[in-house]
Amino acid sequence: MLGVMTTMNIHEAKTHFSELVAAVERGEEVLISRRGKPVARLVSAADPEEKPKSRIFGRFEGLPFHMSDDFDEPMSEDELAEWYGERIADAALSGT
Repeated sequence: MLGVMTTMNIHEAKTHFSELVAAVERGEEVLISRRGKPVARLVSAADPEEKPKSRIFGRFEGLPFHMSDDFDEPMSEDELAEWYGERIADAALSGT
């Protein structure tokens, strides 16, 4: 029975863990809750029908591409501040 979701609390899950693993192997999902709130989902680690997606070398060959001449130059203080989400440049200017 694929797509079935079983819900149980942590105590029940600990007590029936072997049964839950068997259910997951059959394609079921198990939702584990604590005090009525979902905290974990037990699902299969591997889908036998799902094949890993292979990377295709040269996939973007021939597409427009631009790299700035200064792409490997050090960033300015303002750029660093923006990159890190901080205002390092403002702090440097104020002397703090």
